[in-house]
Amino acid sequence: MKVILLQDVKGQGKKGELVNVSDGYARNFLFPKNLAKEANAAAMAEFNSKAEAAVFHYEEDKSAAKALAAKIEGSTVTIAAKAGANGKLFGSVTSKEIVSELNKKLNINIDKKKVSVADIKNYGEYTATVKLFTDISAKFTVAVTDNK
Repeated sequence: MKVILLQDVKGQGKKGELVNVSDGYARNFLFPKNLAKEANAAAMAEFNSKAEAAVFHYEEDKSAAKALAAKIEGSTVTIAAKAGANGKLFGSVTSKEIVSELNKKLNINIDKKKVSVADIKNYGEYTATVKLFTDISAKFTVAVTDNK
């Protein structure tokens, strides 16, 4: 019997999956505990529409990430920092500072956890990467200058 799982069931599948189970298991265990519902025509129509909606939202999010990546790609963020006489910074430039400047400059909202950059402890230009989606990332330049 084909059933649509309403909750995760150990050994069968995750919530929202269509699985094939024995008739007795479905009638005696899954249905009484509201863990699944029978995959009749109405339930299958709802299941298919949810699957299509999930694909649509995935594609929408992916295209938005591509547009954001195009906006970020190649841009330069300038961070002013203090340093000692030898040019070594007092502390380092953090991803929080980089994201703050990037968000101000491009009028976007990126989480600091999505930015990866090498340890910045001197003046100069560094390349940073923002991971926006599963396989979409954008590179930009971080320029660290003197705070004068």
